[in-house]
Amino acid sequence: MKRADMKNASNRALVPSALAIALLATPAFAQTAGDTEPPPQQADPQPQAQDLDTVLVVGQRASRVSNGATNLDLDIKETPQSISVVGQEQMQQFGADSLDDALRLATGIQVEKVSTNQTQYLARGFEIKNTQIDGVGLPNGWGVVTNAMDAFGFEKLEVIRGANGLLTGVGNASGTINYVRKRPTNDTQGQAGIAFGSHGRRRVEADYSTPFTGNGTWAGRIMAAREESDSYLRDFESDRSYLYGVVDGQVGENGTLAFGYSWQQADTQGNMWGALSFIDTGGNQLEWDRSASTTQDWTFWNSTTQAGFVDYTHQLGDHWQAKVSYNYRVYEHDSQLFMGYSLFGLDAQTGEGLYGWAYKSPYETKAHLGDVSLSGRFTLFGREQEAMLGASAARSRGTDWYHPTDTTNPQIFGALPGFPYAGDAIPEPVWGARALYTTLNQRMARVFGATRIAFTDRFKTVLGFNWAQYQRDTTDNAGGASDNTDRNLAPYAGATFDFTDRITGYANYSYIFQPQDEVDYDRNYFDPSKGTNYEVGVKAEWLDRRLLTTLAWFSAEQEGLATYVGTRFMDGYAYGYSRPVDIDSQGFEFEASGRIGEHTDLLLGYTQLSMDGEDGSDTYRWVPRRTANLLLSTRLPGNPAFSFGVGGRWQGRISNFESYVTSAPVRQGGYTLLNAFAAWDIAPDLTLRANINNITDKKYIHSLYSVSYYGAPREYALSLDWRF
Repeated sequence: MKRADMKNASNRALVPSALAIALLATPAFAQTAGDTEPPPQQADPQPQAQDLDTVLVVGQRASRVSNGATNLDLDIKETPQSISVVGQEQMQQFGADSLDDALRLATGIQVEKVSTNQTQYLARGFEIKNTQIDGVGLPNGWGVVTNAMDAFGFEKLEVIRGANGLLTGVGNASGTINYVRKRPTNDTQGQAGIAFGSHGRRRVEADYSTPFTGNGTWAGRIMAAREESDSYLRDFESDRSYLYGVVDGQVGENGTLAFGYSWQQADTQGNMWGALSFIDTGGNQLEWDRSASTTQDWTFWNSTTQAGFVDYTHQLGDHWQAKVSYNYRVYEHDSQLFMGYSLFGLDAQTGEGLYGWAYKSPYETKAHLGDVSLSGRFTLFGREQEAMLGASAARSRGTDWYHPTDTTNPQIFGALPGFPYAGDAIPEPVWGARALYTTLNQRMARVFGATRIAFTDRFKTVLGFNWAQYQRDTTDNAGGASDNTDRNLAPYAGATFDFTDRITGYANYSYIFQPQDEVDYDRNYFDPSKGTNYEVGVKAEWLDRRLLTTLAWFSAEQEGLATYVGTRFMDGYAYGYSRPVDIDSQGFEFEASGRIGEHTDLLLGYTQLSMDGEDGSDTYRWVPRRTANLLLSTRLPGNPAFSFGVGGRWQGRISNFESYVTSAPVRQGGYTLLNAFAAWDIAPDLTLRANINNITDKKYIHSLYSVSYYGAPREYALSLDWRF
């Protein structure tokens, strides 16, 4: 069962997307009234900083300016890469309170729930393993997100599709997620909300920002959210508490300082480790109730993430600035897990054929990240050009423990009762004293740079490089130890050509270098995956620049990509093992994003790809070859206090084999999920909103990336938001 093993997930939690939720805001820079403002609002409306007569402290809040792809302040239309933006307004309209829900709104992103507590994000057929905080590349995002991560602290999410090793130091052909934090505003404002939904869901949240000084040179913002919920799954319960605070301010005439802290506690009970078995002994596919679960009532998976940050930005004259930042993060979890897995399929009549495995595993990791960069503008060929140069260093230490137990106990580790069974069918094991499973130390040093050269008014290039040294040393409970160092110098090249003032063509090339945390059958780590990535496309603006469309063709080759084989069960612990695979992927994407009328916003996307490897066109058969997404929202022209919208996702058919049952694959036909909302502004500062998810009550399996469990049925939510 892919990613079923707790050890693999724990190792992946070292510098994960959990770090993205925890690391805090952005470097700020000084701006005075009369400075050049960012480009006007277009595809992703966001609040703009207000002009005051005195110096302001603002972040880079430009609506469509992103430095996530190149670390240069380029408009999305001028960036030679595919970028999708999910804004705060879209997240709020469609009730996306977690990162999983928010990323389901983005073009070309597959949110794969491989168990109740583990999620992986895919783009263009590959795992997204790279993350950024406000454009600052994290050293290695392992891809697996453990427990739900709250989205309340984010202004927007940027999804940069395709290889992007320039910013993170590592990269593959999937993409990068850039998490853009909310920042202090230049006037006092706040928001509070409550929500109630299906399966006992209850949520409260609050957000308050205020200047500390009369001239706005210092300001702070604090956010808090609390959510509790039962589930359509038998015995599954979850609760999540989130807190984030940030302060930024002016230091002298040319410096700004920002510092902050975030904390999240996410707890679950009755969670599944692994998922359901769908194949019987005759090779036929079984069907269960949507509430079906293999869990027992003594299981839990609790995690805590804390982080602090400080950064300083200094203006060096009118055209250059230097930034220095430091982030510190502590992540820990504790878990008691139970898996029901099948070796040969289930008996279609009795449901027998499952075997049990129980596991208890605490985990802790600490990470440090320092980054320094210099960016600015210079004149060359009679035109203004841009450049940036930076260096970073990161280190982390993760320690994984386990509690041995009697694996010969037939009540727990032997054949299980016929499925589905009750939540008290298997007794809790007697856990032994905590023992060390493994330690994992990682260090990365980087030097990187990029420049944008305008040769003519129409033709521009982006050239960059990234040098990275990645070190990893490990010890394990079997007496094994390893110490590996990999170095890589990777070029990046992109070009844009303006056919007209509304239509731009682009092309880019990236070298792929991705260290891998997967292990083989003997628990040896794989060498980094390497390859190349190409992309060409056309971006066009329509309807007085309110609508941006992107059409892109991409091709990637990856060598030695670790691909899951199965789970190896040892004396008291288990781990997943993989094998290296060479894969070629190519396809095209289309996205339209922006406003198509005075009151109507649109996001429409479509992705089609092919993947070939040692299994031919069936390589990575769990990846849908065609996907589409839609977000459409509008206000009533005659009564703008009322708004409504519809969202949908469609994907083509997929299949995959269960880990040990290879007599027949689990298959899932193409399907569509539809969501909708309706909102009423009861007063200018008070909004009542209703949401419906899975309108057609479609029954589907969450993921075949690792054969998973059923997705949620039709669900309802009602929320009330007050702005002050």
